[in-house]
Amino acid sequence: MEQNTRRSEPPEASEPVSRRGVLRAATVSAAAVGAAGLFGASAASASGGSSHGRGRRRVPLDRISIQLYTLRDQLAADLPGTLAALRRIGYRRVEHAGFVGRTAAQFRAALDAAGLRATSGHTGIPQPFDADAWERALADANVVGCRKIVHPWFGLDSAGQPIRDPQVYRALARDLNRAGRMAERAGLQFGYHNHQLEFVPLTDGRTGFEILTGETDPRLVHFELDLFWAWRGARDPVDLIQANRGRIRQVHVKDMDTNASFADLGDGLIDFGRIFAHEREAGIEEYIVERDDAGTPPRTPADALDTARVGFDYLASLRY
Repeated sequence: MEQNTRRSEPPEASEPVSRRGVLRAATVSAAAVGAAGLFGASAASASGGSSHGRGRRRVPLDRISIQLYTLRDQLAADLPGTLAALRRIGYRRVEHAGFVGRTAAQFRAALDAAGLRATSGHTGIPQPFDADAWERALADANVVGCRKIVHPWFGLDSAGQPIRDPQVYRALARDLNRAGRMAERAGLQFGYHNHQLEFVPLTDGRTGFEILTGETDPRLVHFELDLFWAWRGARDPVDLIQANRGRIRQVHVKDMDTNASFADLGDGLIDFGRIFAHEREAGIEEYIVERDDAGTPPRTPADALDTARVGFDYLASLRY
């Protein structure tokens, strides 16, 4: 079937380095909506800037995490040293994007040695859906110690173009429900992570995000809202939270510079305090630092540790 062929294209996060090419393609396809997202981000930022010192609420330190894709090159070069550095910065939890060439048990041992917990992980559901393969992924998640497992990527067809057929998203929603039901039986929460492609208009006038939120079971599928990619998709995260109360259990906290590209937290345009003021309405349980290009030239792999440090300090000092 053509739909199955399309849906099998996006790479899974079990091979995190491969996401570079995926993100390059996503950036190209975002060009049409990037300007609108940037405008929205600028307006939000103007309403309150970085929000430091604005209120009494704060991000709980034990809910701050980091997506290890941010440090993929540094981890490949020195897994124990990089994990130990994250612990010294202040992180207690991380979100994995594969096991850096180790088995699940070996990766868990490295985390334990550093005093870290992988409370969440990015693992793509098989496309077409394969229950046996998903069972193995769930078993690995439990070995690592995850509480949540998140599908990381969707939205391009076999030609590298944004999916516009609503039936493809409806089919994905059915697979997400199935994956979520199996995750629940395995003692895990199952989530979906967005990019900007879910906000491209479909042929029926809806968006993929609307289909996924409308046709997945709230008891089985939550959403990990990537705040940067929501803006790139010309969507205000506050609006998305208000439309999906209680379902945004995780957020990827990633800043946007004046060229609608990546920035360290606090250096860009996004007013995170304004968004986090709706944390209870959203149901946020984890605030996950990420920067997709943190080790990509002209930046060096070691720069990713600076990103991690800046991100933790920013969230720890944020008041809203």
